[in-house]
Amino acid sequence: MASNAVEKISVLGAGWLGWPLAKHLLKLGYTVKTSTTTPEKLDLLHAEGLNPTLLQVDQGKVELSDPAFFDTDLIILNIPPSRRRPDVELWYPTQIQAIVELAKARGVAKILFVGSTSVYGDVNAEVTEDSELKPDTASARALIQAEKIVKTNYPSENSTILRMSGLVGGDRKAGRFFAGKRDVPEGNAPVNLVHLDDCIGVIEALIQQAAWGKLYNVCADDHPRKADYYTAQAVAEGFDPPTFLPDEAPRYKVVSNEKVRRELGYVFKRKVKSYQV
Repeated sequence: MASNAVEKISVLGAGWLGWPLAKHLLKLGYTVKTSTTTPEKLDLLHAEGLNPTLLQVDQGKVELSDPAFFDTDLIILNIPPSRRRPDVELWYPTQIQAIVELAKARGVAKILFVGSTSVYGDVNAEVTEDSELKPDTASARALIQAEKIVKTNYPSENSTILRMSGLVGGDRKAGRFFAGKRDVPEGNAPVNLVHLDDCIGVIEALIQQAAWGKLYNVCADDHPRKADYYTAQAVAEGFDPPTFLPDEAPRYKVVSNEKVRRELGYVFKRKVKSYQV
């Protein structure tokens, strides 16, 4: 483990990313705690040495089975907004506010917030960390509010924000996303995806390099056409391939990862090509 101020890490949200991330950080020598909202996961997380806590946030109040979860140097805040909640623009920032304020009160030094490149919206251009935010969904607007809450409570030297592109890998099979669907729009649009391995790799790099006060897009290097990618993935994974509309001018964005490559020296391991994710 690199020598820096972070030795104890609490991963808030032991799901698709949080669970394998916590296992990886444990192997690197960090003291790791995890949280889950699912009681059935507690024994499984405990068996892997991940010190789980049952954590719920309701109406701005945090309830947790083990207050020691906040006895940590760094919290990785990794809970996405629910796209199915009609009140997500109120509910999600309220949830994040409660967690961040409690972390601050308990003396947690640093927060790493895992967000999304959805905050840029589809602007038919390349987007960088300096691009204007033009969200076109309620969940993306909620994420922008959450980012502001983190930055307000934790000055730049104590927080970093990662905007992740579409997540694939692990048990998240891309071929299933549009399997069997017909006349899917935006087939000519470039995809912005990132593999689980690179999500974990970027987080490891920024912790070990103490890259605080940063904002990074996390996205693979290549951007194949949506129709090409999802058709090939469906075939490769044994699903009924989708069909796509022959649209000429799709709505899209191309997410640049140049900053994280340049500043962290990170080399993305996984290409967004058929059979490789």
